Amino acid sequence: MISQISYNLKVNTSKEFAKKFQRERLDRYLAQQLTNLSRSRIQQLIEQGNVQLNNTVCISKKATVQPGDTICVLIPEVKPLDLQPEAIPLDILYEDDAVIIINKPAGLVVHPAPGHQSGTLVNALLAHCPNLAGVGGVQRPGIVHRLDKDTTGVIAIAKTDQAHQHLQAQLAAKTARRQYLGIVYGAPPTTSGTINQPIGRHPLDRKKMAVVPVEKGGRPAVTHWQVQERLGNYTLMHFQLETGRTHQIRVHSTYIKHPLVGDPVYSNARSLGVNLPGQALHAWRLALQHPLSNEWLEFIAPPPPVFTTLLDVLRRRTFNLTNLNNDFAF
Repeated sequence: MISQISYNLKVNTSKEFAKKFQRERLDRYLAQQLTNLSRSRIQQLIEQGNVQLNNTVCISKKATVQPGDTICVLIPEVKPLDLQPEAIPLDILYEDDAVIIINKPAGLVVHPAPGHQSGTLVNALLAHCPNLAGVGGVQRPGIVHRLDKDTTGVIAIAKTDQAHQHLQAQLAAKTARRQYLGIVYGAPPTTSGTINQPIGRHPLDRKKMAVVPVEKGGRPAVTHWQVQERLGNYTLMHFQLETGRTHQIRVHSTYIKHPLVGDPVYSNARSLGVNLPGQALHAWRLALQHPLSNEWLEFIAPPPPVFTTLLDVLRRRTFNLTNLNNDFAF
């Protein structure tokens, strides 16, 4: 039997507490009491049946606590990691004892999933950082946020539990800034905008995400965009995320009828004479506070050659088309 660490709490019965924490959610209350655990970790423990409210297992993070309630939180011992370290080369932008910042290439899956049990960024990280096992979760050690398989660019990995909680808190508070470059089909009529549309699992195709109303399971998602360069019927866009939903930029771009070039899921993926590995989307810049020093750090990953090649092709086409039109001008 797996040994466990347990926390036993009794909710304060004072009038001051009752006034301050009236109808307080279980996950919020525990996050305030157990400051060594992140709120997302607490929610995970609740969902897995590791929290008892008044001696009864409670799996609802929205359950409310009342004065006099007793709460028991069980934290299972970290299971041995089944994943194997693999000597996969990493493009390291920065590394110290707390964090490692990687420039992820296209084609590299971040963490194991059905169909991708090996050859992932996690496998590479376990070879590079042997002490990473168990940080932030057994199957996703160190992973704070993710990038899709064919999305390139900056990704941050925590090397300690403290760093993991600190970086996740920055993402939740929207203080960490994630900026992307993408090439989309079409020409937006304005130079900038914000897409504030909830994202959830596609109602018909479970392998896709879509804009889905909150009442039907969608989660709030906000993407800011700005035109960087107009290239005829294509546009180089700058994106900044407020939230981090699965496929967020890809879904939101499609929603405004400007899907990403080369996206095999959300666009027609028309050929432009460049052998794209997938969507033309690059995590260009990441700004965050160092989890130990609180110093602000900024990391920039230059777009990969295939991205810049596509830009060059589109620029030449736009230049030639402009000259052709000028030749026929009266």
